[in-house]
Amino acid sequence: MNIKHNLWLPFAVMIIMPVITQMEAKAQDWPQWRGPHRDGIHKATGLHVDWSEKKPALLWTFREAGSGYSAPTIAGTTLYGQGAVDEVGFAFAIDVQTGNLKWKRELGLEFVEDRERAPRGSITVDGDKLYLIRGIGQIHCLSAADGKELWQKDFTKDFNGKLMSRWGFSESPLVDGNLVICTPGGDEGAIVALDKNSGALVWRSTELTDRSAYSSPIVAEIQGVRQYIQLTEKCVAGIAAKDGKLLWKVEVAGFRTAVIPTPIIMDNMVYVTSGYNAGCLLIQLTKTGDTFEAETLYANRNMTNQHGGVVLVNGHVYGYSDAHGWVCQNVKTGENAWSQRIREVGKGAILAVNDRLLLLDMATGSLTVIAASPDGWQEFGHLPIPERTQIVTTDNHVWTHPVVANGKLYLRDHDLLFCFDITK
Repeated sequence: MNIKHNLWLPFAVMIIMPVITQMEAKAQDWPQWRGPHRDGIHKATGLHVDWSEKKPALLWTFREAGSGYSAPTIAGTTLYGQGAVDEVGFAFAIDVQTGNLKWKRELGLEFVEDRERAPRGSITVDGDKLYLIRGIGQIHCLSAADGKELWQKDFTKDFNGKLMSRWGFSESPLVDGNLVICTPGGDEGAIVALDKNSGALVWRSTELTDRSAYSSPIVAEIQGVRQYIQLTEKCVAGIAAKDGKLLWKVEVAGFRTAVIPTPIIMDNMVYVTSGYNAGCLLIQLTKTGDTFEAETLYANRNMTNQHGGVVLVNGHVYGYSDAHGWVCQNVKTGENAWSQRIREVGKGAILAVNDRLLLLDMATGSLTVIAASPDGWQEFGHLPIPERTQIVTTDNHVWTHPVVANGKLYLRDHDLLFCFDITK
């Protein structure tokens, strides 16, 4: 043993560890809808999110994403997305360093009944496999390396699935262990668990028979019971991960037109909101023996969020409320700490980056940075979208949620996908 060299080891570790920690602090993949925990929060540090004097630099523009509202997902140096051209849907992969296309795989005819003829949901990355749901109601498993299809199921043909209204399936699938969770809806069971390697049906939630809405499920461990929490056309419900048993549900009278935002979990409480005057509610879950009781702590319209989503930061929910504009709401009391209506920062999606919020104006595609604070509205600059798509849509709005991953910011307006550097 070389004692002299071993004596240097602690000093070497002291020198190397801060470098590694700094690299890890800036690095965080975005492998599924709304990020690693499906909460719309990016926690990597060392990012430049004060644009008052210096805006992020545009690194590249990808122009072949096609029509679509699918938000990008990122694993390592690869970005995955969905698009459509001439009513044919496809998945694609991009090198995030160069913006060059790695592969593109056609998946078949897209949903064409109403709104845009384009995919809605995000791709879920799980190791060497990708999982995605198209507006037409098909779930696909693809190889992450080249997009080759490994298996596919049809919500209508295979599960007799039913959607609550006419805007196409918009869910982003959830991968949990060996299961893929998705929501075909219908009388035979709204939620199904599929074997992620084969697509075989593992279980179906036969006690929950609502039609499918447009929300994406989350997974939670509540009082020792792993469960999937999802919104349907009528309710919010918890489904046992092991067998699909209905653990609890709360019917929401306001759910009717388009139930979209992803639910939020906090301790043993579930927060949900929806647009079209549905409002919001906070549910307390209590377990006695094998039975869950779901108590509604409050229900009001202080937050009425249509499709931009909400985030929970330090006990406050932030998002755009149709009734009040941009809102900061105390999650435990349901009361608003503040609300703000500004013409230049209109309705749209939200993303939290530590103690800052990125607000997307869907009418213009511009981003505004504000503080995630109950003390009031404080801005930290704007970032206009570099250019708008030439694809003509029903409202010409930017509905794709912004994404931050590994020091980069991504914005999408249908066929145009922009990548910005936010590390300096």
